[in-house]
Amino acid sequence: MKAFDYAEPRTEAEVVSLLEQHAGRAEVLAGGTDLVGLMKKMIATPDLVVNIMEVPSLQTIEATADGGVAIGAALTLDEILAHPYLEGYGAVSDAILGINSMQLQAQGTLGGEICQRPRCWFYRDGKGLLDHDGQVRDGDNRFHAILGNVGPAKYVASSRIAPALIALDARLRVIGPAGEEQLLRIADFFVTPHQDGQRETVLAPSQLLTHVVLPPAAGQLNATYEVRHGEGPEPPLASAAVSLQLDDSGRVEDAMVVMGQVAPTPWISAESAHLLIGSTISEDLADEAGLAAVSKATPLSENEYKVQLARVAVKRAILRAAGYETGGF
Repeated sequence: MKAFDYAEPRTEAEVVSLLEQHAGRAEVLAGGTDLVGLMKKMIATPDLVVNIMEVPSLQTIEATADGGVAIGAALTLDEILAHPYLEGYGAVSDAILGINSMQLQAQGTLGGEICQRPRCWFYRDGKGLLDHDGQVRDGDNRFHAILGNVGPAKYVASSRIAPALIALDARLRVIGPAGEEQLLRIADFFVTPHQDGQRETVLAPSQLLTHVVLPPAAGQLNATYEVRHGEGPEPPLASAAVSLQLDDSGRVEDAMVVMGQVAPTPWISAESAHLLIGSTISEDLADEAGLAAVSKATPLSENEYKVQLARVAVKRAILRAAGYETGGF
């Protein structure tokens, strides 16, 4: 691990000031479940590590004026899971429970989970994030992308909670130098890099993610479903988060379907949502929606199996959101 300076600011403004002074040479530390491993492998080599866990405003969870919830980025996952404000946001609870590790839930933070770097084993082995020379295309790509993979980015987005937050139309509060403050749709937060040095989010080196803001959950059905190896903490092979709004007759009035672990960003399936709107949820409809969600998949040489798993994840997320028993894991 490279030698680095360490700071423990006490306010959001102090964090941003440090990031601005060391723009491009600083990393934010929260739970450390991702950054520490990257630093040990010399993949991340910051000159300054800024610990945000001593900033009280980042560890709050509060009701918003419109009936939603604002969650601090440094709040741990188990604290979020145990809070009564999370009632009605089943998709988020499902995703956190899916991590299935007391250690990761107790130490990992919401902001860190959203912003974690890709788990691609080529990247984690120091071979770079983008597939410029075909090492992923021609190599062991079992767990890589089946959608959005036509460019050099063939890894899958790592966050297990982000698809749920996108399905729920969450916003991210991001602050920067000179009092800059933005409230971004989380769907617009993730980007696919095309050149070395680019990251997977729009967050600039001098900006800080401070809060996740969830809209009111009233009248909204939502769930996350993961297809996993087993019951351990390993990332799922494919996942889906779904949000449904039903009219008085039980027909789908609005829908959002977001897949995880299948593309370099959480993947919104407009095709699947369009198929659901105007219909009553049934197993056959959910199966058709799952098929629509993967209709444009372009699997690599060793991951065609993920197409079927993603289809199943979408189907079962829809059924779970609608209150059907899905079984299995």
